Amino acid sequence: MPMLPVFALVVALHLQPAATPPVAPAPPPASEATPVAVPPASPTALRYYTTGNRWWVVEQVVPMAWFALMLFTGFSARLRSWARRIGRNWFLTIVVYVTAFTIVTFLVMLPLAYYEGFVRQHAYGLSNQTLQKWWTDSLTSLAVVCVAGGLFAWVPYLLLRKSSRRWWLYTAAAAIPFIVIANLVAPIWIAPLFNRFEPMRDKALEARILALADRAGIERGRVFEVDRSVDTKTLNAYVAGLWQTKRIVLWDTIIARLDDRELLFVMGHEMGHYALGHVWQLVALNSLTILVLLYAAYKSMGAIVTRWGQRFGFTDVADVASLPLLLLVGGLFSLAITPAPLAFTRHIEHEADRFGLEITQTNHSAGTAFVKLQQEALGNPWPGTLFTLWRADHPPLGERIGFSNDYHPWREGAPLRYASRFRK
Repeated sequence: MPMLPVFALVVALHLQPAATPPVAPAPPPASEATPVAVPPASPTALRYYTTGNRWWVVEQVVPMAWFALMLFTGFSARLRSWARRIGRNWFLTIVVYVTAFTIVTFLVMLPLAYYEGFVRQHAYGLSNQTLQKWWTDSLTSLAVVCVAGGLFAWVPYLLLRKSSRRWWLYTAAAAIPFIVIANLVAPIWIAPLFNRFEPMRDKALEARILALADRAGIERGRVFEVDRSVDTKTLNAYVAGLWQTKRIVLWDTIIARLDDRELLFVMGHEMGHYALGHVWQLVALNSLTILVLLYAAYKSMGAIVTRWGQRFGFTDVADVASLPLLLLVGGLFSLAITPAPLAFTRHIEHEADRFGLEITQTNHSAGTAFVKLQQEALGNPWPGTLFTLWRADHPPLGERIGFSNDYHPWREGAPLRYASRFRK
């Protein structure tokens, strides 16, 4: 779902091992002690990987080129002047400008979005989505972004007017409650605009998942099934929400493709994100990254406007016509620091894998679950270094399968890192 640019960031994670070793359980079934081989990427998967890397470069370059074009042609300034005539006051001018900017940018990026999100996915057999559903989802996303922009985009421009030297710090601080609110409401107000969320149909499996959640220390856990098969053939599950909106969501595709043991490992992984506080760590990560990127924008935008402001059609960073410049500078710095936040997210995904293995002790099922995830998504189990650094928010599937084979301290009676978090 396209969203206004939100920049990711970095925070340290300190996870302590359990002090007391648990009692070693009975030996696992032979099937769970059997290693899982890492399947090589199919020729189709390798083509998908290679062409995907090329399209990723295009997806980075095209928006930045568009923002630069808006600035150097004076289009952004003319759009702001039009918004002033419509809005008449400062606040409505910003709302009108941001809405118009979002719609125009959507139209400019539409061919790229259509090819990447619809044509390419069908060409590789990854999508079930009809053209009507793709258009409906795209226009719904556009509406959500317009509303979000109208509600929140005025904040940095108000702070720019109030404090030209500290606006970046105050904006980053103001972003924190917005990030929390977005995490809070997205599962109940935004996600259902695109797909239908229902209680799990398989009540026996749901009971096993809830029992696992209780053992993981997650009270009043809720599990939802979402009809993603109308859009995709790929598999996924995720955690979302905060406090009363927290939930574990399974795509119907993953329920159909994985057996019960594999699903329980996936659920153990997702529960690990909650139990280990990863949701809040990612909120902190996003907040810190926004601070870093806004500071970089503060240090660079003034000099850029001084140099080219006459050509841009504005000479004050507090002018809403500077929005493409803010996004351009933020995008460039975000691209430069991307390896750092991605390294952090790979770390927490690895720890969630460890949590899932420790709570289920099903090594073979974990490995076969990863194999199915790889095959259904045309994944490459051993991507290149540049892909891992700049694109991968999860460890490579080859590493995850290898870890599933090798990590089993309970077989030797060794302590589990997260044993203290498990209820008896």
